[in-house]
Amino acid sequence: MRRRTGFKFLALTLSTLALLACTPAEERADEPQAQAADYTPHGLLAKSLPEIAAALQSGEVTSEALVTNYLKRIEDIDRAGPTLQSVLALNPDALEQARALDAKRDAGEVLGPLHGVPVLLKDNIETKDNIATTAGAMALKDNITGRDSPLAADLREAGAIILGKTNLSQWANFRSNNSMSGWSALGGQVRNPHMLDRNPCGSSSGTGAAIAASLAAGGVGTETNGSVICPSNVNGVVGFKPTVGLVPQQYIVPISSSQDTAGPMTKTVMGAAMMLNAMASGAAKTDYVAALDANALNGARIGVLRYAQGSNDAIITHFNAALADLEAAGAILVEVTEFDQQNEQYWNDAYAVLEFEFKATINDYLADAAPTVATRTLEQLIAFNQANADIELALFGQDIFVESEAKGDLEDPDYIAALVRIQSASRENGINALLAQNQVDILVAPSGPVAPRIDPINGDIWPDWAGAGGLAAIAGYPHLTVPMGTVHGVPVGFSFIGAKDTDAEVLSYGYAYEQKTHHRAEPQYLKDAEAREEIAAAMRAK
Repeated sequence: MRRRTGFKFLALTLSTLALLACTPAEERADEPQAQAADYTPHGLLAKSLPEIAAALQSGEVTSEALVTNYLKRIEDIDRAGPTLQSVLALNPDALEQARALDAKRDAGEVLGPLHGVPVLLKDNIETKDNIATTAGAMALKDNITGRDSPLAADLREAGAIILGKTNLSQWANFRSNNSMSGWSALGGQVRNPHMLDRNPCGSSSGTGAAIAASLAAGGVGTETNGSVICPSNVNGVVGFKPTVGLVPQQYIVPISSSQDTAGPMTKTVMGAAMMLNAMASGAAKTDYVAALDANALNGARIGVLRYAQGSNDAIITHFNAALADLEAAGAILVEVTEFDQQNEQYWNDAYAVLEFEFKATINDYLADAAPTVATRTLEQLIAFNQANADIELALFGQDIFVESEAKGDLEDPDYIAALVRIQSASRENGINALLAQNQVDILVAPSGPVAPRIDPINGDIWPDWAGAGGLAAIAGYPHLTVPMGTVHGVPVGFSFIGAKDTDAEVLSYGYAYEQKTHHRAEPQYLKDAEAREEIAAAMRAK
């Protein structure tokens, strides 16, 4: 996430390889770059998480086969080919873990619906595997803690295999106001698989790109403000930001104690629900899969956030088509044309709250990092970056770090007052009021703008923003994005936003929309927009 008027804010038999693997790299050696080569996934790798889990359960495929093929696909298109750079590190024990899970299944010991399913985690989430948790930064390159975050432990307990860690906007895009989404010092620049010169958004850039490119069955991102929703939007996948607190945040490199949450990123809503079943905390867990209802929209009252639709004609056209789909499914639409809570003071307060909380939470995290980590405070981290400026500060600075270090602690009256103001404006005077005053069950909007080009000179330059993700993020309320189409091959999403703890309902509404539309597009790995004939023709002299 980042600041804006709001915020702009990873040895098979030949027969199995034929079934599962993508086009081998050696067969493409003499082919032109990304546009001409075929990087389309085949067999089970093209399928969604629920389909892959079912194939494992039926014995159609083994976990060892899946892991081997995902590793090969990562080598073919993430390290070579279009070179997405979406996967920062691989779990060296993934194959061994897959074989162990296959043996358990053969012995009749099935851990859960995710048994043997390979997933990728954003590289700010700790796992006990022999890989560092780096947030993309040199300062944490040796941060091998040997401990699972509760999130990772819960996924593992449900049978998932942690295939590796995904690249991200460094420090979850909270280092500079002039940053470039998807870039980290350790991982380089993540590429959007739909159009390689387009912004993958952040900060969960690698997870969004990797899941769109079929590099794992599912992924986990984290969000403070837009960092699950935006990369899901522009990479054309489903992303779910749960109610803050539903998924434990311990041992995740932090920004904000009031807004941070991890969330699933998958090809389908059911896949996200399956992952959330494992990730969510609480003694009496909700079964988010069982709560999905393809008829959920029938009779539902939907608040249409017209004030947040933005100015892009193509997005508005897709948005209107999505609304027509809701009506065809039996929904009752209620237009919401005005909302004036998000003024300049609101965004200034929101930014200040994050700076206060970042200083406190990152100091706590660094103090408890692996013994091999030398930087133990934000002050030391700033000094480290200055000493390694040729790498760390090569593209943009660390103004947010410096501003955060200048803040007081969480007992500061300015922080407490700002937090009260923004939470009130986002909750009781925000989403709660929009729902109550319009007598609606859910709010919908576009999920964000069409991705601009990656710009290493100017940093992120986004078009007029669409969507209301900042409101949901600051409120700490659930937000789901589902693909609603493409604009010249670049995906755009449709958002569902609900009240606190209505995660199951939000997922169900999104599932009903998805089942009616099925708008997810397979990435085409185009070099740029002019690889599309309609754009190339328009760009040529007549």
